[in-house]
Amino acid sequence: MFDLLQKMFGKETSKSKDVAKERLRLVLVHDRVNVSPQFMEVLKEDMIKVISNYMEINEKDMEVNLTQTNTSQVALVASIPVNRMKRGALSGE
Repeated sequence: MFDLLQKMFGKETSKSKDVAKERLRLVLVHDRVNVSPQFMEVLKEDMIKVISNYMEINEKDMEVNLTQTNTSQVALVASIPVNRMKRGALSGE
């Protein structure tokens, strides 16, 4: 019976723990580089302006975060869904 309860509820606790751990890690990375949420939003808006010259992107699902690498450096990681390339973007027109 215990195994059944652990299987039913143990994984959810583990998932919650992992989510909380990841959120804390992100907060610590942002704090370490002294970057405000407002700065991240301005950075995201600037990236949208530049990338939109070449591609049609899904801004709603775009994610921009700071993360810590294995070498303790901070990296900017962006996930930008691309709907399509704009005409002439690849040929240089």
